[in-house]
Order: sequence, then C-alpha cells, then structure tokens
Amino acid sequence: MKPATIALASALLLLSGTGASADNASAPLPQLVKAGLSKDDAAAAAQRITGGRVLSVEHHRQGDKDLWRVKVLTPGGDVRVIYIDAETGNPA
Repeated sequence: MKPATIALASALLLLSGTGASADNASAPLPQLVKAGLSKDDAAAAAQRITGGRVLSVEHHRQGDKDLWRVKVLTPGGDVRVIYIDAETGNPA
C-alpha cells in the first residue's frame, strides 16, 4: 500500500472514532455543509496540504461562509489549523 493511502486511511479511521461529544453529536450542521464537502473530505484535503496527521475536524462559520476547521500535526511536529471552505474544498 502507498504511504499516502495509509495516511488517508488512518485519518479516516481517526475521524470515524468516538471523539464526538454529546454536545456536538446532536447539533445539526447548516445545509451548505451537508450538501457540500464532507468532514472526511476536509480532513483528506488538509492532510494533502500539510502532509501531517489530522487531529480533529470541526464545523466553523466565518461571516456567511461555512468552513471546516482542521487541526493537523505536521511531519515537523508543529500543530497547525487549516480552514477548508465547505463549498469549494479550497483552503480558506
């Protein structure tokens, strides 16, 4: 298996785990996020951009934009936050 495939599979496993709290589990996401880029897609995009390991993904609203806030541990050991536009999939 290629390293990128392994990294993506690892990120998806982390995101599908039990890290959701009761407060966030029942909170409905805006329709734009439901119809646009998924949480897993945002994690994969941030992982491709940084080459790091995804630590968390949360919905974030900035003005009229729906974003995914993705926290990543870079290969150099730094923690970075990347915002991914929920509609386009591009870094915000």
